[in-house]
Amino acid sequence: MKKFFEDFKKDIKFKSAGTGKKLTDDTSKPQVAHSHASAKPRQAPTEGAQRAGAAALARVDQHPRPKGQTSQDAIRKQVKRELDAEAAALAEKEKPVEDSSVPVKELACLSVSGVFFTCPLTGATLTKSEREVHIKEAIFMRFEEDAVEASVMMIHTFNKDRDKVKVAVDIISKYIENICKNPAEDKYRKIKLSNKVFQEKVHAMEGSREFLQAVGFISTMLPVDGQEEGEEFLVLPEQSAEALDLMQERRDRLQRGEPVRAQLDRQPQAFRACAFAMRFELPSEFYNLTADELKREQQQRSELVDKNAMLRTKAMREKDEQRARRKYNYTLLRVRLPDGTLLQGTFYAWDRVPALFQFVRESLVDGWQPFELIAPGSQKLNESEDVALAECHLVPSAVITFNWDAAVQADIAAAGGNSPVLLIPSLQETIKTLG
Repeated sequence: MKKFFEDFKKDIKFKSAGTGKKLTDDTSKPQVAHSHASAKPRQAPTEGAQRAGAAALARVDQHPRPKGQTSQDAIRKQVKRELDAEAAALAEKEKPVEDSSVPVKELACLSVSGVFFTCPLTGATLTKSEREVHIKEAIFMRFEEDAVEASVMMIHTFNKDRDKVKVAVDIISKYIENICKNPAEDKYRKIKLSNKVFQEKVHAMEGSREFLQAVGFISTMLPVDGQEEGEEFLVLPEQSAEALDLMQERRDRLQRGEPVRAQLDRQPQAFRACAFAMRFELPSEFYNLTADELKREQQQRSELVDKNAMLRTKAMREKDEQRARRKYNYTLLRVRLPDGTLLQGTFYAWDRVPALFQFVRESLVDGWQPFELIAPGSQKLNESEDVALAECHLVPSAVITFNWDAAVQADIAAAGGNSPVLLIPSLQETIKTLG
């Protein structure tokens, strides 16, 4: 058998050398088809992501240079890169796993259908895979209203390395400062695009050229001493005193800029009192685990009671806490109100305790009144402590007990001022039964 395969490989090499070409795709197709015979097809980007990307490309075709934008090709390449990255990430995330022993929950059985986010620019509700493409498209569309604001957003959002962003912002700010201090000096109003510092520190940052053009720089070919052909410069026409003041204000906007990030949608829900408050079925987004790790996590839950009963050292507890930090991305919390009603919300595992208090307070009709929250194990949470939910053992899910301040409640009751309804109307009107 071994000799057969050796002769087969020699025969293949001989045929390939004789034709001077590689084997055709037809030769390799059986192997590919065989290796993926049992795999599910990779999924395309979500419908929302496709719509956002299509809108971006359509806008580029209609407006090649909106208020000082870069060339049409540059914008098109930017959008294409993001869509390609989105498609690759989504396909990688949703491709079938080898370990099929981890049960896949039906959507109707889950405590929450997934993790969702809100775009701060449009207010749209987005899935995790849709958020980046949607925000990029929203920023591109902002050029039609305010090119300076949009370019500032690009610089701070599209470039992930915050140190490099700061360097680029400092250099651009220096350009503007030199112009404002020396408005009559032509040399300060010209930026040679081939300049090494500009290329490496500024031009490499997405949105930097858009910002310079938004504040008035114009692309111009100028002669260069010792060269037959000219080079491209960004040139700022001579400015009036009012225009220079405006440039400084725009410089300040650039320096104050922050990344545009989708905000976690807490998906507040209210449920009637029931016996299933402690039952949680979470979607995979809540876990930062592989399929094998998730399976082991489920198996270990049955051993949790015995483990907690053991005498454990501080080092053992700290090790478990560190392991928990790597496991969970989000946590689903339920707050049991005095009438038994459950208030549910989604949080980052590393949201701080004050965020939980704020969520509860905003969900109550009388949220101005003092109250306390008691975590499992009779642990009283302190609103003033900047402690992460994960550090309070509130991940990946937990039921928390709500109590009004007894003294304040007694005074309100004596005055006949207790409200019969606890939750705000938007929650009270949509209250559900927990299945």
